[in-house]
Amino acid sequence: MRNVLFSSLLTALLATFSMGAMANSPTAPAAATPQAATAAMQQSVDKTNINTADADTLQKNLSGIGANKASAIVAYRETNGNFTSVDELLEVKGVGKTLLDRNRDRISIE
Repeated sequence: MRNVLFSSLLTALLATFSMGAMANSPTAPAAATPQAATAAMQQSVDKTNINTADADTLQKNLSGIGANKASAIVAYRETNGNFTSVDELLEVKGVGKTLLDRNRDRISIE
């Protein structure tokens, strides 16, 4: 009976110490810092307004948009007026659903 009690006590003690050591371990997941939260918010705020951006900005900020597609977006906007929805980009030659979906979270039409 003493061996069982001693063994249980020792196991509980070792478990407590190992959990404390893991919490202080450098490999433990880091808590979110204010800087990380600010950076995440900054990314969500930094959208490209397709109604005001020039071709260079579109090319730099949007994935899969090269010089020709960026110029086509600007030309479409100049011909047809401002975009009224993000989905209207599908009317631009060379912009398909896959490309639009890849960039949807990076685009605004404010």
